[in-house]
Amino acid sequence: MNAPKVLVTGANGFVGEALVFRLLVDNKFIPIAAARGATRFHGLCPVVPFNLTHAKVLSALDDVQVVIHTAARVHVMNETAVDALAEFRKVNVEGTLKLARCAAASGVKRFIFISSIKVNGESTPPGKPFKADDHPNPLDPYGVSKYEAEEALKKLGHDTGMEVVIIRPPLVYGPGVKANFLSMLRWLNKGIPLPFGSIRNQRSLVAIGNLTSLVATCIDHPAAANQIFLASDGEDLSTTQLLRRLAKALDKPVRLLPIPEWLLKLAAAILGKQAFAQRICGSLQVDINKNRELLGWTPPINTDKAMGETVGHYLEKQTK
Repeated sequence: MNAPKVLVTGANGFVGEALVFRLLVDNKFIPIAAARGATRFHGLCPVVPFNLTHAKVLSALDDVQVVIHTAARVHVMNETAVDALAEFRKVNVEGTLKLARCAAASGVKRFIFISSIKVNGESTPPGKPFKADDHPNPLDPYGVSKYEAEEALKKLGHDTGMEVVIIRPPLVYGPGVKANFLSMLRWLNKGIPLPFGSIRNQRSLVAIGNLTSLVATCIDHPAAANQIFLASDGEDLSTTQLLRRLAKALDKPVRLLPIPEWLLKLAAAILGKQAFAQRICGSLQVDINKNRELLGWTPPINTDKAMGETVGHYLEKQTK
């Protein structure tokens, strides 16, 4: 019997690329890399051009059993669009639904949508994590667009019989991570003193290896059908703890100044950086008990190992 074909969109992105490599290594499925522009997968697996904004989404869904949709207009820190929500909807809602309709019409059995924890909201009280089946509360255009895409996919699944699986990760890190996590690595590697030595928040993160493990489990697990799952490493850290763990992995002395949280928040408010203060000082925890109960899934990689892999890749890039 031939291995099932799994199409992965956004195969050039951080999550999509890691997923394709995972499927290649697992050798249980035949991955098809759907990517915009050049890709590293030529010669390793089938590759198809893909752009969510094109009128004709895809013509390579024949014999594909599962679609894993990671492509998206991602959250950006300094949004420049006049109507950000309209721009997010164009890609994350309209483009996603266009792809899903093509998938359903082609007989795709399961559609796995990589959404975002922002569908649940922006923060949690310490010790009261988000759960997969909580009432959604998206607060920014990116989160709203992901929620609207989820709702459209669930309706399409109901109407067509195509199974829909939704996975909402928080911050994803791992080898090749960019954005704020990369900035933290750079600060720590340079030994820059940071005013984050007294932060007692709790935040869930998910290593790319743990996220790809969860997604791979959802490809063919019967209990995953038409479910929503949250993703995390199963260990929550304060910002201070995170920086200390990364510094240890870097083998660098950590220089964290014990500035009170209230003072950081006041300074951020004065500078118009409230969103930055929320990310640094606020809590955002997720509960993954549903994953354990329904799928028998627990994160296979512990936080220290995942951080060590992330740091190792970062240091390797610095020497080239």
